[in-house]
Amino acid sequence: MKRIAIFASGNGSNAENIIRYFKEKESAAEVCLVVCNRKEAGVYERCQRLGVDILHVPKAEINSIEKMLPILENYSIDYIVLAGFMLMIPEFLLERFPRRIVNIHPSLLPKYGGKGMHGHHVHEAVVAAGEKESGITIHYVNEFCDEGEIIFQASVPVLKSDTPEDVENKIHDLEKKHFPRVIEEIVKTDK
Repeated sequence: MKRIAIFASGNGSNAENIIRYFKEKESAAEVCLVVCNRKEAGVYERCQRLGVDILHVPKAEINSIEKMLPILENYSIDYIVLAGFMLMIPEFLLERFPRRIVNIHPSLLPKYGGKGMHGHHVHEAVVAAGEKESGITIHYVNEFCDEGEIIFQASVPVLKSDTPEDVENKIHDLEKKHFPRVIEEIVKTDK
């Protein structure tokens, strides 16, 4: 059984969806740990409710090989999944987990990716540009923000009448439907 750590910075809706997905079915993986860099994040309550260990690990410790690697080794982590995680992944983790760190982005990359492009900022930009579609991109993480190899994309139409909130709701539906399933496919194909 492969062991997953989720890195999250916020509300935790994607983290909860992934945890529930792997708890509620026979699978090749389980979520063993959630790492959060913000003490006030909503993901803590969700993890407590779901019975999953969550650790507050400040940015300085995430970026410290002496602090971060022992945590992940203690939990025998095989994969890291970023679910609303707002920090860049340090190089030592990229080296330790090659093609085993996965992120989801709320646009069809390479459009609307990069620094500052997250959450509502993406949806506002999509609507302002008059895009006819938007979607999600699930990708491997590399040293560049939102530039890792694309694993999966799904799209939804953006109507002229759509507000950024409408687009956000459509994107959340795509995330909920696809992210856990794609993670499971990645884990299943790992030798």
